[in-house]
Amino acid sequence: MAEAKTKLTGESVKEFIGKLSDEDRRKDCQVVVKLMSEATGAKPEMWGPSIVGFGRRLLKYAEGREAEWMMIGFSPRKTDLTLYIMQGTDAFPDLLKRLGKHKARKSCLYIKKLADVDLDVLRELLKQSVAKSVGE
Repeated sequence: MAEAKTKLTGESVKEFIGKLSDEDRRKDCQVVVKLMSEATGAKPEMWGPSIVGFGRRLLKYAEGREAEWMMIGFSPRKTDLTLYIMQGTDAFPDLLKRLGKHKARKSCLYIKKLADVDLDVLRELLKQSVAKSVGE
């Protein structure tokens, strides 16, 4: 059975964000950290070299394998701020309609910059995603 490639690292989230070269992206990441911390009640943790995750849950795969994973997370990619909505973006069509400029695929929400979206809608999306995750 293959082991997950992305694991908790113990690295500093603050240092990771501080090393981002784009000041606007750093500021957006700090806001996302606040929003995701509020939604989960958890502190941010580094998962692999570039993903910031919040909370933990047990994933159960169809073949019976289980793995610990984050409830929600994000990564400041080169072209987008990628938010990981573990319930899948399809679970929140009404919120996505009101969110603002974004792209969504499976469990990933792609945002160029936070100024493009309604932060209250994003806050609610994160909150509902975590609530569904806990309710599973």
